[in-house]
Amino acid sequence: MKFLLSEEQVSIQDTIQQVVEGVLGGRGIHEIIDGKREKEAELWRELGALGVLGAIIPEEHGGQGLGLLELALISEVLGYAAAPGPFVGHVMATLAIALGGDAAQKSRWLPKLASGEVIASVAFGEAGGKWLPDQWSLAAGAALTGTKTHVIGGMDAGLLVVGLAGGGLGLVETSAPGVNREALPATDSTRPIAKVTFEGAPYTALPEGAAAANRVVDAGLTLLAADAFGAGRRCVDMAVEYSKQREQFGQVLAQFQAMRHQLANMALEIEPCRGLYWFAAYAWDTKDEGARHAAALAKAHITDRALQISRDNTEAHGGIGFTWEYDAHIFMKRGMFNYAWLGGAPLHRARVADLAGW
Repeated sequence: MKFLLSEEQVSIQDTIQQVVEGVLGGRGIHEIIDGKREKEAELWRELGALGVLGAIIPEEHGGQGLGLLELALISEVLGYAAAPGPFVGHVMATLAIALGGDAAQKSRWLPKLASGEVIASVAFGEAGGKWLPDQWSLAAGAALTGTKTHVIGGMDAGLLVVGLAGGGLGLVETSAPGVNREALPATDSTRPIAKVTFEGAPYTALPEGAAAANRVVDAGLTLLAADAFGAGRRCVDMAVEYSKQREQFGQVLAQFQAMRHQLANMALEIEPCRGLYWFAAYAWDTKDEGARHAAALAKAHITDRALQISRDNTEAHGGIGFTWEYDAHIFMKRGMFNYAWLGGAPLHRARVADLAGW
């Protein structure tokens, strides 16, 4: 059995990497975290033109009909570059409509989401670290009243997929009356978040939302794991490159045994994680009975390891690793976001145990 990527999948990653590097250049991310968001908008347009935003959307609705594995491979590349934008929230919302919407909802929204004309996101998080369908408490009456927090891209989104009590999903247009948004302080400036308060806001239910909700969350966990893997790999590459250039006591750092051990440990922590997110995406695509377990395991382990590697990377760089002008802090903050969004490692490790029947 062959476990390697196909030529097409490798080509997808190469193409996305070239596009991201072409848009962001050397200092593009720093411009964005300093408040200049023009390159973020340019990258979003490029991703839409390439079909990335609609990769998992069926072809009849303007997408490419690819699987979660291809989408996760794209997420890895975006993580490696610390690419800005609400990619994870957008594709989760897209997937929710594709899986849970009726024909009219799919026809209306999916082509616009595939092109990037409309930005969407998911409003799943609630106070107290409640992220999962069986934890949602926002009641689905004639209208919505309540609060969702940590909505990725919430200030830019024109459409939200909202998690409802009982595990259902509803669609809300952010321009509707009764929808109030507040930008929240964000550690990761490349992926701003917002609090959304609904005060009698109109919504439409996704007819198959309750059946789709867990699948959407599992897809999100897998995409975060893939992003974390890419960011962790970038931290290793940064530390290796720096150790080859920085001199101490007349020789480069890479010549010191202690540094070599640290770099080797970083690589050994992240590289074996590749198979975790590959399998989680494969299991999701094939509807394997272990898909939920695989997604929770990938999210818990990879985001945990990637966050630690980002700390090790900062340490390997010494003083320059703590400066605003250098890239190390960008990837540490990326690691913190990937770890926390949709629930931290303790939550998903407990789910792994429960799903395994331990």
